[in-house]
Amino acid sequence: MLRVIDQDGNQLGVISRQEALQAARDAELDLIEISPEADPPVAKIVDWGKYNYQRTKQLQKNKRNAKTSELKQMRFGLKISDHDIAVKLKKISSFLADGNKVRMSIIYRGRELAHKELGYKLMDKLIAMLGEGIVTEQPPQFAGRQLSVVVRSNNAKVKNS
Repeated sequence: MLRVIDQDGNQLGVISRQEALQAARDAELDLIEISPEADPPVAKIVDWGKYNYQRTKQLQKNKRNAKTSELKQMRFGLKISDHDIAVKLKKISSFLADGNKVRMSIIYRGRELAHKELGYKLMDKLIAMLGEGIVTEQPPQFAGRQLSVVVRSNNAKVKNS
């Protein structure tokens, strides 16, 4: 038994599968199961080519309007001043407000590699200054000459553009 909807959107009621197929043949259209989980399942009599074309167009439109989250990057030196930190954190906050993820990297130069703990302290300070509105995706990782961490906003506000 199927709940059948005709090409004009009118309900034909709950009828057997054979009756629904016959109604589709009489209209020279196709019978498509729209909602198989419903009780009884819902089927619609439509032109399959036109239906498939419209569905494809709608998926393309949805894909075009979807906001993709970008990964922005902000680099810090180990000897950065407090004012420069404030300027960069303000920019990071705007990236996070736009729904982007941000990779914060601390770059070590020359003999600074002998004091890796200073970079971890600076990274903890940066994360604390960003506040409770962020989530670190994983703990800071040291690779090569840089210490990096990826942060994202935990409330994921995405602007519609």
